[in-house]
Amino acid sequence: MTQLISRDNERLFEQVLCRKEDKISTELDGETVILDLVSGMYSGLDQVGTTIWNLLEKPIVFKAIVTEIINTYDVTEEQCIADLLDFLNSLLGSGLIVVQQDENS
Repeated sequence: MTQLISRDNERLFEQVLCRKEDKISTELDGETVILDLVSGMYSGLDQVGTTIWNLLEKPIVFKAIVTEIINTYDVTEEQCIADLLDFLNSLLGSGLIVVQQDENS
């Protein structure tokens, strides 16, 4: 079962996420299309989703994603966190990203 990220996690802001390596993506006119080679399924991302997808190219902590989105788009921190959790959990559920496990957990 996919591990979801949640506000209930006391270490949420330190949670490290990244893309799964077996996905191919391309950007067209500020939007991104992602192909899962294993399932043959594809996903489309809008401009904000593309920004987040690009940030996930290398492992990144949740807090850094929040900071980048707040600095780039007109959104409050509270709304950013809520929307980001929904979006990232959607990507997790689709098998497009992974949550890196902390050795100290």
